[in-house]
Amino acid sequence: MNALVTGGGGFLGSVIVKKLVEKGVNVTILNRHKYLELEKLGVRSVECDLADNVKVSDACAGMDMVFHVGAKEGFWGKYEDYYDVNVRGTTNVIDGCLKHGVKKLIYTSTASVVFADTDLMNVDESTPYAKNHLFYYSETKAEAERRVLRNNGTNGLLTVSLRPHLIWGPGDKQIMARIIKYVKKGKLKIVGNGLNRVDITYIDNAADAHLLAADALSKDSKLAGSAYFISQGEPVLLWEFINKILLGVGIEPIDKKVSFGFAYRLGFCLEKIYGALFPSSEPPMTRFIASQFSKHHYFNISRAKKDFGYKASVSTEEGFKKLIEYLKTL
Repeated sequence: MNALVTGGGGFLGSVIVKKLVEKGVNVTILNRHKYLELEKLGVRSVECDLADNVKVSDACAGMDMVFHVGAKEGFWGKYEDYYDVNVRGTTNVIDGCLKHGVKKLIYTSTASVVFADTDLMNVDESTPYAKNHLFYYSETKAEAERRVLRNNGTNGLLTVSLRPHLIWGPGDKQIMARIIKYVKKGKLKIVGNGLNRVDITYIDNAADAHLLAADALSKDSKLAGSAYFISQGEPVLLWEFINKILLGVGIEPIDKKVSFGFAYRLGFCLEKIYGALFPSSEPPMTRFIASQFSKHHYFNISRAKKDFGYKASVSTEEGFKKLIEYLKTL
């Protein structure tokens, strides 16, 4: 069995790769850089950008399945950069799969494709895409997901999209690393009343979901052409969870607050100012960050449990202990 993992050297991609290797799968990763740790496991590496349609297509040759994890993430940047990687790059992966007769494409999406600036409480996959995306990442990921699902059944290709929410755990250099950095600089405050519940997904659980979906994906399965929310299945109080982590690494918890309205308006103004004067620098607040930090956003994952047997094998408490151990080594 041969599998290609785009973004295989990243936070989620590398865990998927290691789990595939453990199952005896021949793995090739596609990244812009080399990852010697993975190559030592026998993983073949292809260095290229997702926007390079020729190299991406060539990398799909001989593959039984493709896990398309690679993406441009973040809260700030040029639309063209997000589009090139997330939309054009995904189109290149789809084209490569179709050209070389790949049977399965498992796409890593995000729950943010349905999130704007309002509460989402226990919503399921019938929730439509957000009409007004607050940043280019979610906008381009939504368009990429549409293309993946639209091509299900084309030339025998089966596709499924997974939407893990707020992936965390050892190796995370995005969410918790950014939060800790801002806290140490005294630049982070609770937005809203601090009682908003959100879904989180431990890294191993997110990776397991991809392998389970790949195994269950077949022509007659409900997975083909469908999207699924993935999480721990137990929403947490966001600020309580953040403060618990801060205390775990010896940092004073956050207690100062600002209203959502103030943070949202500030984010709007800073987006305009930074967009005009400092386009290469990320503003300290945006409308999306204000919304993520203050609104409820948790999802019903019963469909993933029923259709391909997903469950959070690593509990939130167990994952928390592993995260603290990791953070203390940094």
